[in-house]
Amino acid sequence: MRAALALAVVVVVSGCAESGRPAGEARAGTDAATASPTRYLALGDSFTIGTGSPLPRAFPARLGDRWRTQGCLIELENVAVNGYTTDDLIAEELPVLSTFQPTVVTLAIGANDIVQGRSLDAYRLNVRRILDAALATGARVVVIPQPDWSRSPTAASFGSPAALGEAITRFNAALAEEARAKGATWVDLRPLMQTQAARGLLADDRLHPSSDAYDAWAAELARVLPRPCSG
Repeated sequence: MRAALALAVVVVVSGCAESGRPAGEARAGTDAATASPTRYLALGDSFTIGTGSPLPRAFPARLGDRWRTQGCLIELENVAVNGYTTDDLIAEELPVLSTFQPTVVTLAIGANDIVQGRSLDAYRLNVRRILDAALATGARVVVIPQPDWSRSPTAASFGSPAALGEAITRFNAALAEEARAKGATWVDLRPLMQTQAARGLLADDRLHPSSDAYDAWAAELARVLPRPCSG
């Protein structure tokens, strides 16, 4: 059985109505009949699907909620899967680009490439393929790093925590370089993630971030990114 950070589970969310409004409903004062929705596609692995927390607390759902409070109509499709590598994302998630036709894409991927022993060069090549495909849709592509999960209590089951930490640093640096080179938006959450790791903000599985940690990612993304709608 393939070693991975979590069991493979696909969950798709459209609209994310957990904030108390019907999915896709705009803030009062927005003409919902004429406003164009922001079609937000979240690509990634367990850190995007929000493993360890209820789906409405995953960072894409919380980011969508914040954009709604800014008056945007948001259609969210989170196709991230626990345990996925860049190979898996290319094969199983990228096809959604053509069917969903997003206007915003977030990408966070790499932890399972480390677990599976993928070389940094091979990872870079796959990241380029992913970015090329996402950017070709005309969507705004936002890329974030993986958290420093080497510091979690269960990281030792995947290897030496020190070696894992070094690999995470290298893979995050490569992801940042490729994102910038392709013209995607890189949002460096590493300082926030390091603080969370030091504070032990973990889910009950003692590996993935807690709901509060995911929410803090969304808060920072909402702070630094422009509002994705014009209405």
